[in-house]
Amino acid sequence: MIRTLNGVTPKVAETAWVSEFAYVVGNVEIGEYASIWPGVTVRGDGDDAIVIGDYVNVQEGSVIHGNGLTLEDHVSVGHSVVVHCDRVGRGSLLGNNCTVLNKVTLGENCLVAANAAVRAGMEIPANSFVTGIPAEVKRPVTEKQLSAMRHTSEELVKRAQWFKDSGL
Repeated sequence: MIRTLNGVTPKVAETAWVSEFAYVVGNVEIGEYASIWPGVTVRGDGDDAIVIGDYVNVQEGSVIHGNGLTLEDHVSVGHSVVVHCDRVGRGSLLGNNCTVLNKVTLGENCLVAANAAVRAGMEIPANSFVTGIPAEVKRPVTEKQLSAMRHTSEELVKRAQWFKDSGL
């Protein structure tokens, strides 16, 4: 469901897919080939837009909320993730059930482990593997992890197209 709030309607690229069971409201921009899966809430009630880049996937049960929040291109947001930060860098993956709090900036190609809790105000350098409660940078991501992250992004573009082509 795509809804207008205070006269502002989300802008959704023609190639993007938003599930009819997602809730996208207000000051939101969704890029080319992005996918917003069932049960996702994207609440753009701030002055600055939530920008969801090209080839981004936001999977079931996740919540995206923030003023000026940006998910750069090729980001994967796993199931039941809370994203309330400033920026998630290109190619990053947020694991299932993790939480990324206010004023966090994640560099490119970061991997946040499932169930991690990234504290408010953290700045995570590019290519970091982040895990724990509270989350800490443990080490650089490996080539194997980077490959798996790219695969997830590419695979979700294909799967979203199946849903879009089926009229769902």
